[in-house]
Amino acid sequence: MIVTANVLYNICTKAVPANVNAFASLFVTYLAASGASAALFFLTSQEKNLPAELGQADWSAVILGLVIVALEFGYVAAYRAGWKISICSLTANIALACALLLAGALLYREALSLRQVLGAAVCALGLWLVCGSG
Repeated sequence: MIVTANVLYNICTKAVPANVNAFASLFVTYLAASGASAALFFLTSQEKNLPAELGQADWSAVILGLVIVALEFGYVAAYRAGWKISICSLTANIALACALLLAGALLYREALSLRQVLGAAVCALGLWLVCGSG
C-alpha cells in the first residue's frame, strides 16, 4: 500500500498544473484528505465519537499537518523546477533514509551498526552517481 500510494502521490504531484497556486491545490488536496479521513474514521471506529477522539489528539497531529504541507510543497516546487519523476523521489527518499538513521540514533538511541553506516555510504555514492556525476 505504501509503494502504490507513493507512486500515485508522485504522479499526481507532478501533474499539478503550473498555472495554479501550489497552496490552492494543496487546499483541495487536504479537503479530499479530510473527507477521506472522516469517512474512514466512521467505517473503522467502534465508538464513532469523532469529537471525543479529536480531543485526544496532541501537538504531534498539528505539527504533522504543518510538516505535511512543507513536504507536499517541496515536491510540487521540485517538479515545477524541472526535476524528473524518476530522480526526484529517489533522491529525496535516499537522503531521507540516511537522515532517519541519524535521527534514530540521536533521538531514540537506536543502535547504529557498521552495516547501516556502510549502507548509508553506499546510498551517498548512489546519490552522487544519480545526481552529481553528470
